[in-house]
This record gives sequence, C-alpha cells and structure tokens, in this order.
Amino acid sequence: MKLSAPVFRLKRTAKILSRTEQIPLHLAQDKLAMAEGFQSWSHLVSRYRTQSPAKKLLAQANPSDLILLAARPRQGKTLLGLEVAAEASHAAIQSYFFTLDATEVDVMSGLKSLSVDPGQLKDFFKLDTSDEICADYILDSLKDIEVGAVVVIDYLQILDQMDQKAKLEKQITALKGFAKKTGCIFLFLSQIDRRFDMQANAHPSLSDIRLPNPLDLDLFSKAYFLHEGEIRMHKMH
Repeated sequence: MKLSAPVFRLKRTAKILSRTEQIPLHLAQDKLAMAEGFQSWSHLVSRYRTQSPAKKLLAQANPSDLILLAARPRQGKTLLGLEVAAEASHAAIQSYFFTLDATEVDVMSGLKSLSVDPGQLKDFFKLDTSDEICADYILDSLKDIEVGAVVVIDYLQILDQMDQKAKLEKQITALKGFAKKTGCIFLFLSQIDRRFDMQANAHPSLSDIRLPNPLDLDLFSKAYFLHEGEIRMHKMH
C-alpha cells in the first residue's frame, strides 16, 4: 500500500491535526493512519519499515558502489540518507554519516522523527559534523573501516565549497578508488538544480543534478531521485 506522503510528512500533518482539533498526538496519528488504510499509527510504521525505500536501497547496493541520492529541498533526502545509515547500523553494519549541512542536534532530531533511538545504534553508527569534511578528511577517518560499511555524505555539492579543498571530481575519484579497495558503499546526498521546478509534472533525472563545479557523473554506479514521496533508480552502467 503506497502512502499519500512520506512518513516524516505524515508526522508533521498529525501534529497540525492534533493542534487544530485539540486532540492528543497519538489519536491524531491513529486518525491519519486509518485515513491511509491502516489500523493504527503503529501498524502504519511497522508496515512502512518492512517496505521502506531505505531497506530497498540497501538491498540493491553492491560492495564498492558510489550512489547518488538526489532531490530538491524539503523532499526528505537527508532523512532518507539518515535512515539508510540507521538501517545499516541495525543490521550490525558499520555506518558513517558525514554532514557539512546539518548539526548534531539536527541529526538527533532526524533520528527521533524516524522513531530511531540513537542509543540502540551503539558503536555501529558514527556521526561527523566537522567543517573540515572533504575526501582527504573522510579517508583519514575511515582508516579502520570494515568491509561492506555504509558511508553517507551530506552533501555532494558542498564538498569543495572552500577554496583550500581539492576540486570535486578529484575528491570523488579518490573516494571511488577507496571504495574499490575496501568494498565500502558511499551514498552521496545531492542537490537538484532549481530550474527543475519550472518543469510541470516531471520527475528529476541525471540531467537535473546541480553541478556548480565540473564532475563526471559516470564515476557513480547508481542514482536515486526522490520527488513527492516517490523514489526512482537510475542505473549508471
């Protein structure tokens, strides 16, 4: 059963419903869940977890993959990237979340919105919010990485924003070589060019990736595009 909106948006809608109808949040959530065709909110969440895009993305990932996850703002790409890392951790797979965009508070709030207890991730989830994040920094941080580990980078276009950092294509090439050597999986969150908003009834594609600096997209093995709650995969090779 397809939801009318991603779970994180339904949660926001439930909060608004709780305020406007002056009912407890759990009753608002149950009311919304029943409108989606589920018995209760817990039923919706449990069903979503078995069919979640994060699980499917992980199932389709191969060792040494470099994957793009692209969307316009407020489509949920950061939460989906965070959920991928959390799902890997729950499966006892080492995961890393490098972010130049979010704060630790933002990430913890994101995990909470996904009904994930950070304490349950134990030592399998590592968060890094340093301003120094770039390929060299990431490679230095991953010296002891395990085979098959999942590395989420938030986000692609900001990696070379500072002048002292290497050009974006050089960074991605270095990370690709590391992935081949170690078998780890890189997931890069990516922006979509704002010109996409001018296209009616469209779904973003590879040509819509925002590239302020040159980058050969053939360096990536897969790409996913998220829009209006729908995620589509594009096979690169």
